Amino acid sequence: MRQFFVVVPALLMLAACGGGNPLKITRSPCPAAGTLQYASEVTLFSPETSRDANAIDVTAVITNVRATCAESAERLNSQLSFDVVAQRANASGAREVTLPYFAVVLRAGDQLLSKQLGSVTLRFDDGQLRTRTTGYARSDISRAAAALPENIARELARERKPGDADAAIDPLAAPEARSALKNASFELLVGFQLDDAALAYNVGK
Repeated sequence: MRQFFVVVPALLMLAACGGGNPLKITRSPCPAAGTLQYASEVTLFSPETSRDANAIDVTAVITNVRATCAESAERLNSQLSFDVVAQRANASGAREVTLPYFAVVLRAGDQLLSKQLGSVTLRFDDGQLRTRTTGYARSDISRAAAALPENIARELARERKPGDADAAIDPLAAPEARSALKNASFELLVGFQLDDAALAYNVGK
């Protein structure tokens, strides 16, 4: 795993239910979707070795990350799509720019389970400064791996009504509950495939 995989904090996918019991906790086993810190933007320079602002050629950013999750008895299949929005400095001439990207599946915030590689091609028409395209990734996770132990799941799902002795106690305060939830949490994250120089530029911005 290369050092540029600086991971955004894992999303716990916890929310209060609407409706009858405002204190009941629900959890989705599907992976959270997002981008990796410092890898959601890329800047191309001309000449390539320059890092001067006047040498910026093309900039691109990953945005509008969205995912759908198909749940079955045994698997959790997520399909992720995202937009790549790009801008170039010189609008003269038609041009294509291909940018490599990767998608990783992480467990518990820092365990790398898989990595996919892909690329998107951005097409600028003559006179056009901005353009966009769409990229895709997917994940396939065992439902059992994303399941909480039964005792933890029961405690988190237990109804807590206002006025109960433990109504104000966070059920995730117990270390074993936090650990189990973290281990059962997955993320599907996407970013540009950056070399060391491009990563250093992003970190330093």
